[in-house]
Amino acid sequence: MKTRIFIAGHSGMVGSALVREALQLGTYEPVLATRRELDLTDLRAVLHFLEFQRPDCVIFAAAKVGGILSNSTFPADFLYENLTLATNIVRASFLVGIKRLLFLGSSCIYPKFAPQPIPESALLSGTLEETNEAYAIAKIAGLKLCAAYRKQHGVLFHSAMPTNLYGPGDNYHPDHSHVIPGLIHRFHSAKERGLKEVAIWGTGTPMREFLYVDDLASACFHLLTLDNPADWINVGFGSDVSIYDLSLAIAKAVGYSGQITLDSTKPDGTPRKLLDTSLLRSTGWQPQTPLEDGLKLAYADYQKALHSGRLRTI
Repeated sequence: MKTRIFIAGHSGMVGSALVREALQLGTYEPVLATRRELDLTDLRAVLHFLEFQRPDCVIFAAAKVGGILSNSTFPADFLYENLTLATNIVRASFLVGIKRLLFLGSSCIYPKFAPQPIPESALLSGTLEETNEAYAIAKIAGLKLCAAYRKQHGVLFHSAMPTNLYGPGDNYHPDHSHVIPGLIHRFHSAKERGLKEVAIWGTGTPMREFLYVDDLASACFHLLTLDNPADWINVGFGSDVSIYDLSLAIAKAVGYSGQITLDSTKPDGTPRKLLDTSLLRSTGWQPQTPLEDGLKLAYADYQKALHSGRLRTI
């Protein structure tokens, strides 16, 4: 008999990858609901859905996400909506009697000047990065809520903290996307328009780690096989790259040959953010997709979505 698994947020980039992985594994039966079918900000609706569907476990991949600009511009929206989503899913899962839940957070939960690579123990040891503080606080609350239910009630509610993600189904909004989809879109547009120059935000020196989204999905289902996982565990690639070198790699994947300049009047964000993934690797998991290969796959998906009119820009 297959394990019925509710993937909350299945239509997003992460959720779509989780569905692909579940179907590929063949031992899971995804339980899905669109936003129109289920409002995750409505606790009563979530309770009714879970009571009717009775999944064996839940992966929480729903979130309001965005880049530096959108996080800085709409902090109240990011904090309120992500808090509401987390509390509703965790509370409803417990009330319905679901014994296992995997909550997906973000590496932005860690302090701005955390030790590098960042171990799980760095949580709440310093000040958060200002540009995504609201989102980080909501994810910290969700992580701690899962740990609290596990401690008090014995349910296996645990969390995974992914690094920066990219891949099929990403959001390519010109202002509110993350760095990789944002640069893919800008370099592609520049190539199509014959522009000789593209400016990127900041000094280009911040170091960032990136994980192909299908590797995250693999890690999540690996975590679900563990009998006693840590309350939260980092999921990353294991190495990082400067924003400038990343821009060069994306330009190469896109086929853009113009000049790349730096706009140092724009913010850099956290100087470096590399996760310590030794805990996860010690359980037998490791990523499979190098950045160069992942960028080629991401750009191919971008082109396919663009030509079919399905490109996400919201």
